[in-house]
Amino acid sequence: MTRQPRTIALVGIDGSGKTTQAHRLADALKAEGLNAAYRRNAGGRRWFGRLSARLGRGDDAEDLLGRRAMLFVESVLRWLAILRTLLRRALTGEITVMDRYAVCQYASLRARAAQPAAERRARLAYRLFPAPDLTFLLTVDPHVAQERIETRGYDHESIEYLSAAATAYRSLPEYPDFVLIDANGTPDEVAAEIRGRLPLPAAVTRARSLARAMLLAGAPLLAGATALGWQLAESS
Repeated sequence: MTRQPRTIALVGIDGSGKTTQAHRLADALKAEGLNAAYRRNAGGRRWFGRLSARLGRGDDAEDLLGRRAMLFVESVLRWLAILRTLLRRALTGEITVMDRYAVCQYASLRARAAQPAAERRARLAYRLFPAPDLTFLLTVDPHVAQERIETRGYDHESIEYLSAAATAYRSLPEYPDFVLIDANGTPDEVAAEIRGRLPLPAAVTRARSLARAMLLAGAPLLAGATALGWQLAESS
């Protein structure tokens, strides 16, 4: 990449270290004097999983909402989170380090064996957002990922799902554009590899106006919500 990245996304299976590394990268860029910020684009599974456990329905979000409804809710929440993040970036001119992006939803749909029409509807909604300037795919052995998940102690994932998710990322049409990072090492090793693969950016100035931000939030909001609604009926 020759131009300065303004949107950097870290993606990968659960347990790959996305959140840890996104925080570290944003902090490293800020320490270098750049206007950088960490932004999370979660889909709500952890929160609904905790609610399900409290209600005695099981420890997975799908135990509470069902698979189709959870995929729909996840898509909507992630879509809204990305919209909010991009609007904020447009207003502040920051370098945005994003913990997850739209491709995470496509991989989730594939790993959970949703119908192809569900992914088509999701792509129709998310196509309103520009692709990140740089996407790091954190690759990790599913057994290593599962061990990390169990160690943190607040959720669970099966080896079968983690393996399916890893395969799903590799099957995405966006895969050739990803910058692959071996995330099996220590957090320091992974952080060093990520920073080494990132072009050193210059200071960022505010490049977009409030009017441009409001345009992004207008018609696309309605169109995206409609497309995500179609996904609910076709994700079985």
